[in-house]
Amino acid sequence: MKLIPTLLATAALASGFAATAQEADIRKALAERIPQMDKIDEVRPTPMKGLYEVRIGTDLFYTDAKGNYVIQGELIDTKVRRNLTEDRIAKLTAVEFSALPLKDAFTIVRGDGKRKLAVFEDPNCGYCKRFERDLQNVDNVTVYLFLYPILSPDSAEKSRNIWCSKDQVTAWQDLMVRDKPVPAASCDTSALQRNLAFGRKHKITGTPTLIFANGARVPGAIGAKEVEKRLAEASSETPAAN
Repeated sequence: MKLIPTLLATAALASGFAATAQEADIRKALAERIPQMDKIDEVRPTPMKGLYEVRIGTDLFYTDAKGNYVIQGELIDTKVRRNLTEDRIAKLTAVEFSALPLKDAFTIVRGDGKRKLAVFEDPNCGYCKRFERDLQNVDNVTVYLFLYPILSPDSAEKSRNIWCSKDQVTAWQDLMVRDKPVPAASCDTSALQRNLAFGRKHKITGTPTLIFANGARVPGAIGAKEVEKRLAEASSETPAAN
């Protein structure tokens, strides 16, 4: 009877060695044939037999066991109707809410403010304006607004004027909701530079980008109903504070 656990352990060890060798073969083949893939972060099998995921940063590719072919696209599980590529990227790009540098944002509190939402926005972003107007219909939330001027030099100027305003919330909503220009202002804008650095680190490439309390990240403008849905999901997944 003692032989069975030993055989199982040996089989598991052999399987681990095989997986490591397989990964090494894929890395070697792709690096030799595609110079841009010489720094692969991770290789792992997918649920589809014979297909492997190759990750470089948050970019995903798929290949066969020998690295003879590379696919750039989305892997769909038709049985459960899930986009496995989207699910994986969502996990890779998730940002822990506790890791957000909230001191570099200003806050907009509505109602009891119990629910939390962080948003990265550019003042010249048309989608952001649409999102901000929809967001007026969401209550009982605290919004941490990170100015993220990536669209133009004018974005940096407007962000500075908002950040340096005596009333940042009014200045922001005057511009984004009421189309009123923001008076010129000046102050220390190192927070804006830190926002840009944080965004580069976490690959925030567009605005608006929303981050919910459960770490879920949504790129692009969504309506008030979808915001409500995701806030509810985040509240149910986030442990209550003691």
